[in-house]
Amino acid sequence: MSNNYLQFKSALEKFGCDVKADEPMKNHTSFKIGGSADLFVTVSDLNQLTDVISFCLEKNIPLFVLGNGSNLLVSDKGIRGLVLRLGGGFCDIGFNDDGTLHCGAGAQLSKLCAFALEHSLTGLEFAWGIPGSCGGAAFMDAGAYGGEMRNVVLSCEHVNLRTGERGVFAGEELDFDYRHSVYSGGGYVITALNLQLEKGDKEEIKAKMDDLMGRRKDKQPLEYPSAGSIFKRPVGYFAGGLIEQCGLKGAQVGGAQVSPKHAGFIVNVGGATCEDVLGLIEKIQKTVREETGVELECEVRKTGE
Repeated sequence: MSNNYLQFKSALEKFGCDVKADEPMKNHTSFKIGGSADLFVTVSDLNQLTDVISFCLEKNIPLFVLGNGSNLLVSDKGIRGLVLRLGGGFCDIGFNDDGTLHCGAGAQLSKLCAFALEHSLTGLEFAWGIPGSCGGAAFMDAGAYGGEMRNVVLSCEHVNLRTGERGVFAGEELDFDYRHSVYSGGGYVITALNLQLEKGDKEEIKAKMDDLMGRRKDKQPLEYPSAGSIFKRPVGYFAGGLIEQCGLKGAQVGGAQVSPKHAGFIVNVGGATCEDVLGLIEKIQKTVREETGVELECEVRKTGE
């Protein structure tokens, strides 16, 4: 790390942020893969967030916003510049005056689901077990078992990474689509979500959550580090089905393996590198293209040097 970045660390700490230098990103991704970030900064309120954004703009420091790292593949060389994570007050969940839910973008999706259950609110059962942050879930319109974030999110609050200005996108402005939102193109950090859930029966909500969690455990390789489904669902097909059809279950490059339990997952069976995963992705895409004519598109975000 350059002396400049060490000076930046001292300056950022004056904002009250938690700042780490040369932080291994494998400690912050569900894949357990990734080299070090030059600076890893956790902010706990809007003032700290806007201070950090302004500082990065002034000093021309590249900035990457991290959610829960559950849909992310980080380069073995790490991330140059600053990785920003939302903590503190950005993890709070409560009610707005009109009875809708207000949730900080840094909160775990599982925490939001548990809050909904506690208050007998239905509509989020599909998300129980999705290992992401609430901001990340909105960012990519996360979904499972017939439910998606677009069904419950009314609006998202954000800060513009180019100007530091606060704003809100609501309704159609959110541009939700399969694994896509208005935020997918970058340029913003989501700070909070406002959600509309319906009153329901607590026991029925819990039974549905338990059922879906049971299905996940039965079908998904939760015992190994992964980034969830590695490919988007091709129109008219299931990615896992195509991969299995091509005889690729259990295929391996280094420490990265197509899960024998669910071919739609690549798992880290020990010491996998980013290059291992990329090599296996390329092998899968090539084989599926040649044998079925279907082009598989990655769902996992790739970042870093």
